[in-house]
Amino acid sequence: MTGYRADLPQLKPGLFVSDGGMETTLIFHEGVELPHFASFVLLGSEEGRARLRAYYERYLAIARRHGRGLILDSPTWRANPDWGAKLGYDAAGLKRINEASIALLDELRQAWETAQTPIVVAGVIGPRGDGYAEGRMSATEAEDYHAPQIASFAQTAADMVAAYTLNYVEEAIGIARAARARAMPCSISFTVETDGKLIGGRSLRDAVETVDRETDAAPAYYMINCAHPAHFEQALSADAPWINRLLGVKANASTKSHAELDESDTLDSGDPIDLGRRYRRLRETYPGLRILGGCCGTDDRHVAAICEACA
Repeated sequence: MTGYRADLPQLKPGLFVSDGGMETTLIFHEGVELPHFASFVLLGSEEGRARLRAYYERYLAIARRHGRGLILDSPTWRANPDWGAKLGYDAAGLKRINEASIALLDELRQAWETAQTPIVVAGVIGPRGDGYAEGRMSATEAEDYHAPQIASFAQTAADMVAAYTLNYVEEAIGIARAARARAMPCSISFTVETDGKLIGGRSLRDAVETVDRETDAAPAYYMINCAHPAHFEQALSADAPWINRLLGVKANASTKSHAELDESDTLDSGDPIDLGRRYRRLRETYPGLRILGGCCGTDDRHVAAICEACA
């Protein structure tokens, strides 16, 4: 049974929080080996599932403490055919993993949800390739490629699918179409370079408007992730209609470029207090931003600071 698939609560006034950088937290803070940056491999053992539960419970506690809703994103950013093949998973194995990820999150929802803290379960989709390198699929190819993962989520208690770290519009269009075909609400999150543009030079505005035009506005909303606020603030405009489609931010802790982060073997956790202040300024200028979390380098300290700054 799905709780909110027909009526996503984050579309209504009120703040929702999300988690931080799952993979960077597990690798750099907890010493967990995640081959190919794939956190879904932890679902294969009870020890791994316990580690994931403990990770999520930090954010569940933050949301409950602040009386906010929470988006629970599944650990399936790499659970697609290309990355799965590198890790020894065939189509059947990926289907089991995607379904198991939602089962875990639904268990947490049943244990933690309150009237003040609604919990939305999202099946996460990542890019087919490297989030830091522009992809080359057509929209039709992207729809076919991502359809099996979305279909897996549609058969579970997931309320929606959430696509993160997309850097070209064709993949976003394909995901949105595949989700609509399976009656799954979806969010589309783009990542940008230090100039506030997608890696191919397209503006955020153009990306959002193009996806909406090509899909009849199929996405429930858009987000930005895997970039520092200093990188994308310049791309936003309070008086532009497209900004009303942008409801969330999951920013990096570091001001470094994607190229610099890719080459670094240490974690730049930035300054949680400063990040919280930047989110508060974003909220003051763009009050429609109501889904707040973190990406690479962030952890529960950053999300707690964001909640306190945006109280």
